[in-house]
Amino acid sequence: MTANPVLTTTIDGEVATITMNRPDARNALNTELLIALREGVAAADQNPDVAAIVLTGADPAFCAGLDLKALAEGSQQTDGSTDPDRTGRPFGPTEKPVIGAINGPAVTGGFEIAILCDFMIASERASFADTHARVGILPGWGLSVRLPQAIGFARAKQMSLTGNFIDASTALSWGLVNEVVPHADVVTRAQQLAADIATVPEAARSRYRSLYEQHADLDAALRVEKEVNSSFAFDRDALAASREAIQERGRDQSGSQS
Repeated sequence: MTANPVLTTTIDGEVATITMNRPDARNALNTELLIALREGVAAADQNPDVAAIVLTGADPAFCAGLDLKALAEGSQQTDGSTDPDRTGRPFGPTEKPVIGAINGPAVTGGFEIAILCDFMIASERASFADTHARVGILPGWGLSVRLPQAIGFARAKQMSLTGNFIDASTALSWGLVNEVVPHADVVTRAQQLAADIATVPEAARSRYRSLYEQHADLDAALRVEKEVNSSFAFDRDALAASREAIQERGRDQSGSQS
């Protein structure tokens, strides 16, 4: 195991499991965690013994998004210094597939991290929300591009413009996640699928995955999102006030959809 105060990596066979580890903050993305996430995913991707990566969070959440308290206080870096390659991603492009083991709420920036994975396995406790507009910020890591690809434009607009949460069963029926499993099994199931991927010849699986990436043709749309995000001014004073209200909405709404 390799460990950082906010991120742990374990390797079992050809599967690396990376866990965001700020459970008291619901794995909210402060500068330390963003840097650790980029470095941890890059290290696993560059490890010749690793064939696939599982990404999860320490319970009770997958990731609550950017640390709004730190952002409101000005201690959260927003100048791109956590993204030195200017990829517009919370972690750089990978050669190895990344499977999201979504163990709890994935909200705003945390939702962007989840949907950046090649595919997701969800715990029955998982929920998803795009609260960018409700907080008063805009996405910059590709959510406005990847979410409609996953669930269609109408459902994506519903999620983004309301900021409402959807539960795991709704995410499954909408095609956002591949499977919903008992909470205790979510990481194990993702690891099983990662181990299955490892049994496919490396050259074939790598080339096949690149075909999907090329078909998606995300570059132009991601550039537009980044330009709009960069030109949008957000209200720092309103951010911290929004945090608790959004968490309360999540508690009220999770489990209410069908």
